Amino acid sequence: MKNIALILFIAAELCYYLLIAQTGVVEYFASDLFKIGFLPVGGVVGCILSTYLPLPHKLKINIFLFLQLLLTFFYPDFNAVTLFSLGLCVGALAPLIIDTLKYSNKLQLGLSLAISYTIGTLLFNYTPANREYIGIFLSFIAFTSSLFLNNQESKNKKHFIKEFSSGGLLIMILWVFLDSALFETLSRDITIPIWRGGFSFEIILFHILGVIAAIAYKIENNQKDLLIITLFALSYFFYFLREPILLSIVYPFVISYYNVVILQNLIKIKSIKRIGVYMVFIGWIASGGGLIVALEELTIFIPLIFLIVLLRVITIQNTKKESYYV
Repeated sequence: MKNIALILFIAAELCYYLLIAQTGVVEYFASDLFKIGFLPVGGVVGCILSTYLPLPHKLKINIFLFLQLLLTFFYPDFNAVTLFSLGLCVGALAPLIIDTLKYSNKLQLGLSLAISYTIGTLLFNYTPANREYIGIFLSFIAFTSSLFLNNQESKNKKHFIKEFSSGGLLIMILWVFLDSALFETLSRDITIPIWRGGFSFEIILFHILGVIAAIAYKIENNQKDLLIITLFALSYFFYFLREPILLSIVYPFVISYYNVVILQNLIKIKSIKRIGVYMVFIGWIASGGGLIVALEELTIFIPLIFLIVLLRVITIQNTKKESYYV
């Protein structure tokens, strides 16, 4: 029962973030940054607040999910206070979810992500203004499931790492930024609407394949970094070429793949306070930067980032060769 509860809790909350916090609110308020800005501000506060509250882990999850459920009854007619409060709840749950995943195995992680990607894709075409009952249902499932989670604090059950190197954190911020910029651009581009253009089957299939590939096949970290950047480069390439079928194959695959990699790294961090700080940068600042790029129609300049990354990789490889021959 606890295994099923964990899977449903993670899947429902990830779907809620996608359909309500990330796309529902943004589209309903016509991408007005002044109006929706209270949501990410609340998210940043929530990420930090939840890690410092002197309450049991499970109780914090129950409280924030219950508040999220209550706030969803006001959807989509939010004001500054309710938007901030919703962001606070969603943001607070992010590090708590990561900490909960420390008890999961590969199968539970894979099923959670596969379910969330499938449901999120199938429900994406619902008009944002009409997603109230979807949000209430998802919040109810997440809250009910959270009641059956383990009631113990995470301990050294895994091989923890103390912190990422600055390069490791920056590369994950880059992945989220590239994803957010392309996702927000695609959701507004009527000339290549892959979610609304009849490619749902391909998107779901390659989301699931991306999850499986990331979990089942182990490769070195530098190879993972290179693979993810390459797949993102291909995704942007197919977007600029206006190739929806190829984009529907590559883009969902890399989304799933890099998210698994990020989660696998975050759950190895012992300190939940550090997880909260990382989620501020990975979950809110990087995604917010991508949203601004999409709104300002600056996506055309994204290839410059790939060029900089490529030059960096070449420099590193040349340095390694020189040190080898010395």
